[in-house]
Amino acid sequence: MIKKRKVVIVGAGNVGASTAFCMINQGICDEIVLIDMNTERAKGETLDMIHSIAFMNRNMQIKLGDYTDCKDADVLVITASAPMGKENDRLVALKSSSKIVTSIVSSAMENGFNGFIVVVSNPVDIMTYVAYKVSGLPANQIIGSGTLLDSARLQCHIADCIDVDTKSIHAYVLGEHGDSEMIPWSTVRVGGKGIYQIIKDNPTRMNEGMFDSIHEAVKKDGWEIFNRKGNTCYGIAASTTRIVRALMFNESVVLPVSTYLDGQYGQDGVFTSVPAILDATGVKEVVEIEMTKEEKEQFDSSCSHLQSFYKEV
Repeated sequence: MIKKRKVVIVGAGNVGASTAFCMINQGICDEIVLIDMNTERAKGETLDMIHSIAFMNRNMQIKLGDYTDCKDADVLVITASAPMGKENDRLVALKSSSKIVTSIVSSAMENGFNGFIVVVSNPVDIMTYVAYKVSGLPANQIIGSGTLLDSARLQCHIADCIDVDTKSIHAYVLGEHGDSEMIPWSTVRVGGKGIYQIIKDNPTRMNEGMFDSIHEAVKKDGWEIFNRKGNTCYGIAASTTRIVRALMFNESVVLPVSTYLDGQYGQDGVFTSVPAILDATGVKEVVEIEMTKEEKEQFDSSCSHLQSFYKEV
């Protein structure tokens, strides 16, 4: 009998529901289970998506469930977290979110879960660390959404400057998904051509003076959306689905996600975003890219910033 691919999503708010719908659209798995303390909201989202499947070329099941559904799940996606408030700081809800993630992971493990945990809840790098500690699962099975969406935003801003499609741009945001995140500009490529050479050959399109403004725009993009509509959901739903797709289809694709560093980049015992190869085993390998001395110092500083909060959780 062929095993069905199953994803459990905890949190049926805007992010969780959008992620489920994105997975349905892309045919990621055979079954999606929504879990939420607000069962009426979760039931409504479930019914709405069930009705949508009638118009898609899909043979998928989506249902409202509980933690017993985790026993045979391949992936547990955690989107539930405490509200961030008006401070525009993901770290404000640290302790409250930690309690929520601890409860979710504990409940899943108590019901026999042994798959991959994909953490979306903010502050995502620290919540990924919490999930790792609470679950007892190998580090390669715990993945945070990290700076995957930030990297997509970076590609969009560069694309706007030089007028090329974002898919032709190879660029990463690394470190914390937050204010200390950094961009290793020396590694940015467009069609295989380094960004510094592009600037030299096309000074009217882009210059190094734009690096800081692009960096600030990337950091503020989420808040620009949040302050207007009260949440961000489509971008993070698509990036989360991209991670799950890599796991489900054994893609061996390189994505910048929050993963455990055990000596790589000179860091030990920290979850932070770096390029990583994702396949059916989870994080198969951390890709160590060469950074300049200044970039490496920025990355190290971001890692230290994250580790300073570990004692609080």
